[in-house]
Amino acid sequence: MSTPAPQHYGSLRRILALVRKESWQVIRDPSSIIVGIIMPMMLLILFGYGLSFDLKNLPVALVMEENSAEARGAISGFELSEYFKTYPVKTMAEADRLLMDKTVSGIVRIPPQFARDISLGEGEIQVVVNGTDANTARISLAYAQGAVATWLAREAAEGKVAPSAASVDMQTRLWFNEANESSYFLVPGLIVLVMTLIGALLTALVMAREWERGTFEALFVTPVRPVEILLGKVVPYFILGMLGLALSVLGSQLLFHVPLRGSLWILIIVSMLYLTVALGIGLLISSVTKSQFVASQITLVATFLPAMMLSGFMFDIRSMPVVIQFITYIFPGRYFVSVLQTLFLAGDIWGVILPNAAVLAVMATVLMAASVRATRKKLG
Repeated sequence: MSTPAPQHYGSLRRILALVRKESWQVIRDPSSIIVGIIMPMMLLILFGYGLSFDLKNLPVALVMEENSAEARGAISGFELSEYFKTYPVKTMAEADRLLMDKTVSGIVRIPPQFARDISLGEGEIQVVVNGTDANTARISLAYAQGAVATWLAREAAEGKVAPSAASVDMQTRLWFNEANESSYFLVPGLIVLVMTLIGALLTALVMAREWERGTFEALFVTPVRPVEILLGKVVPYFILGMLGLALSVLGSQLLFHVPLRGSLWILIIVSMLYLTVALGIGLLISSVTKSQFVASQITLVATFLPAMMLSGFMFDIRSMPVVIQFITYIFPGRYFVSVLQTLFLAGDIWGVILPNAAVLAVMATVLMAASVRATRKKLG
């Protein structure tokens, strides 16, 4: 007489059967392939190349009211810079007109007697910037100051200006982003969006569709338990999410040359935690709403938009109002972005990695437990 199979062996067989069934469903569903594989690469390319906080070819009007060697030298700092596209004009009135109709974003004016004033250490260059976009205005002024400072340093080194005109030695360095490329911190943040799309949005839509079609009701009349149903549904999308992570990391290295200074294994482990959190959110929302439309709207508001706007991916949390800063602690994207930017740009900084990973682990546990409870084994 044969010995009956252990209970856990039967449970494992049921889970594997559900995983196999759901995997075939993912392969047959074009939307899953689009969201899981094509969408990550599209986001990486569109955001990496299209979204940048660096300003280049900024149009400025150049007004030279003196045609001296010093004036031409000062102007050359703008003409030769990749950050400016210059429009030489003869008068301030003409420059003002270009600024008013937004042909240019700024004006650089070299006043009369500039050569004499610069020899006395009293040289002055007037820079006017359109302040409609405050962030662009600040960056533009910084670039203008850099162009003038570079020219002054060159002139002082050649002994062409008085020491008092170039007595300040500015030595700058950007830690963790020496190239001053916004893609260095934007591209790691894109991984958050990719994992959120696959883990939360795609899972919520697929699971809600199962509720609408009555597939869960068919599973409920079988010996399969709720936790086994969820595992069978989650595993294929977990694998799909990790595939999206691999494509994103590979693209960040090959397309944008973003450094990965931390451990790849730590990146994988923390990404698995965040993906579990996203899957838990998607499962919970779909189990509660049981409607694709409602699930998509709630998931968009609860996960995708906060991951983009309140995680530190695009906007510095420290610059937000205090109330909003406290609200950001609710959203898991905040913790994942912090770990990603640290691992990519700074390295294995445990004081940042461990606390954020711990929060993600707690969130994953709570959300998965809540999902199992919400998907209780009963009809409706």
